[in-house]
Amino acid sequence: MKETAMPSSLASEAYEFVKQRILRGNFTMGQVISRRKIAAELGMSFLPVSEALLRLEFEGLLESRPRAGTRVRIPSPEDVRGHYIVREALEVQASMLFAAVATEEDRIELHALAARVDAMSATNQSLYLPAHEKLHRRIAEGARCPALSLAIEKTHALASTWFCVARPHSDESPPRRHSDLVDILVAGDPVKAAEAMREHVRRGMENTMKRLKPYFQIRKAYGKTFFRSEKRDKLRIILPSALN
Repeated sequence: MKETAMPSSLASEAYEFVKQRILRGNFTMGQVISRRKIAAELGMSFLPVSEALLRLEFEGLLESRPRAGTRVRIPSPEDVRGHYIVREALEVQASMLFAAVATEEDRIELHALAARVDAMSATNQSLYLPAHEKLHRRIAEGARCPALSLAIEKTHALASTWFCVARPHSDESPPRRHSDLVDILVAGDPVKAAEAMREHVRRGMENTMKRLKPYFQIRKAYGKTFFRSEKRDKLRIILPSALN
């Protein structure tokens, strides 16, 4: 039993290591992932690292090509639209349930979280992402539906790679975007909560499409090409800023 449990434990460790680097933007979209380097850094063999990368590929964070390697997945416009269609369905349902069944404590906490997210949106992008995910997770938790909460958490994991793309300081999102949303959710009207969340998600999709436009161009031009050398890989990471 110990012999079979050990590889699984190592694969989980490698999975979390690579996933967190992707979600934090340390591994950027289009960047080739080196099994050899990850295995060396973690002090383990290729097998658990390969298992971890396969799992991340299944979850949509990575993509592979035969004889080319594995890279952080660059989404297509269709990928982004599809993601937000699913996310809208999940989060609108969560907002309706939250408005109907959330406790007073849930509502007070959500107000505080929203204010924090709005503040970080303008001052600290590295802290904004986890705070933003926590806000939406708390809405789902306040809806008292664990299955819905889990589904929303999974959709946010995929979109986190897109949020790591640098946003200009002149982002069109208003300073109270999340606070305004929460004001409606805590008021307790499920219909108005659904309308507010639907608009919130759609605006998020519009902003994401704008930020990812240079990556869409890269995917279209070099979609089947993986740059294996570090020098050429770095050029691809720099390309988006040049395309703006």
